[in-house]
Amino acid sequence: MTPRDRAEETLPVGVDRPEDHDAALVERDAAAAADDAALADAGLPQEGGAGGHHRPGSLAHRLYNGESGLDVVGKSKLIYVITAALVLFFLLTMIFRGFNFGIDFAGGNSFRLPGDSSVLTAVQEAAEGTGAEVATAQVVGSDTILLRTGALDNAGERAVIDAVADAAGIQPDEVSPESVSAQWGQDITDQALLALVVFLAAVIIFLALRFQPKMAIGAIVALLHDILITAGVYSLVGFEVTPSTVIGFLTILGFSLYDTVVVFDKVDENTRGLEKSARMTWGEAANLAVNQTLMRSINTSVIALLPVAGLLFVGAGILGVGTLKDLALVLFVGLAAGAYSSIFLATPIVADLKEREPEVQALHRRVLARRASVARHGGAGTAGPVASARRGGGRRSGVAVADRETALPGQVEADVVVESPSTVRPDAPRTGGTSTPRPGQRPQRPGNRRSGSTKRR
Repeated sequence: MTPRDRAEETLPVGVDRPEDHDAALVERDAAAAADDAALADAGLPQEGGAGGHHRPGSLAHRLYNGESGLDVVGKSKLIYVITAALVLFFLLTMIFRGFNFGIDFAGGNSFRLPGDSSVLTAVQEAAEGTGAEVATAQVVGSDTILLRTGALDNAGERAVIDAVADAAGIQPDEVSPESVSAQWGQDITDQALLALVVFLAAVIIFLALRFQPKMAIGAIVALLHDILITAGVYSLVGFEVTPSTVIGFLTILGFSLYDTVVVFDKVDENTRGLEKSARMTWGEAANLAVNQTLMRSINTSVIALLPVAGLLFVGAGILGVGTLKDLALVLFVGLAAGAYSSIFLATPIVADLKEREPEVQALHRRVLARRASVARHGGAGTAGPVASARRGGGRRSGVAVADRETALPGQVEADVVVESPSTVRPDAPRTGGTSTPRPGQRPQRPGNRRSGSTKRR
């Protein structure tokens, strides 16, 4: 029997092929829809070419199909310990080191005057020489110096104006003073806290209605983690807390929530109807969802971090544009913390909460009992659960999903099956008649075998 004849025997009903169609294409189509065992029975080449060696796909493809990945849910206790240690460290940093509140929050005076980096040090020393406490001194743009001090009375303000004007070589009337009350910063703080409470309440309601309340808990814990880590790094570095810092905090909360909801949507898809099929435990399905969205989360985070890193390291670090560093630092740390929490924290928390439900515990026992039964009968899959989302795939790896050979008795999987020569009756007529097709087998077109000189019309 030629390869062309074997390929034509598997044509579905109603599909016609021209005589000059490439037979190799037919074999590749059949190979794409079959597992390695069926391909070997049919005499067709296995995936990856001759010899049956598989050609490894991309990392994203293997993660999505569960052929490789991280056991995030299974290592949840280790993740909790690492996260708790980091959070505790930054909490202690905030308690003992505190924050460097800017003039907008602590109150004080600011002075703007013409000048560049060549006279910046002289201007700062002149202001300090009058007894003023200089908070920051930086060049804004390319020709303006911004000097911020603690709160000053009228006499102290006049003394600073005269001193910095003399140091910069300008007239005193070219210095623009400004006084800021601490009450204004307090109003900003109150409004930011109110916005944060409203935001968290909206998040809880949305996730509880869209998914389930336990996912709302996981998302809120991840958000609190991002806030504490970012605030701790800010305290450790000692950057000045400004209104830009508050804006950055609210921005990172939205990004962290976005990434978490994407993962939760995949978890919800994988766990829908799981109690009926009992192919895997709830934790295994959630872990597969994390791996399926892992590369997407990493790519999104990297793309978001690149411009922020440019602001922080190039703009503030190399070019010395100090007005950018407050916003850039909070965004950079917050985006990185949000990527970590959405992948390694939110889903394990939800999985641990779900594993306490009686229905999920019963599902866990059913899955384990079925695998034990398969192992006793020497069936495939005795090596344990695997994480393969590939339909009827021949390769298996050990991450977190039951394979298709472990179906419950009486269930039939709808995987594609390639008809092998052993199932064709030896006495079948040339019109293409075969024995009764197995469940899931492609329907055969009667009379699809023909001689090499006859063309289908």
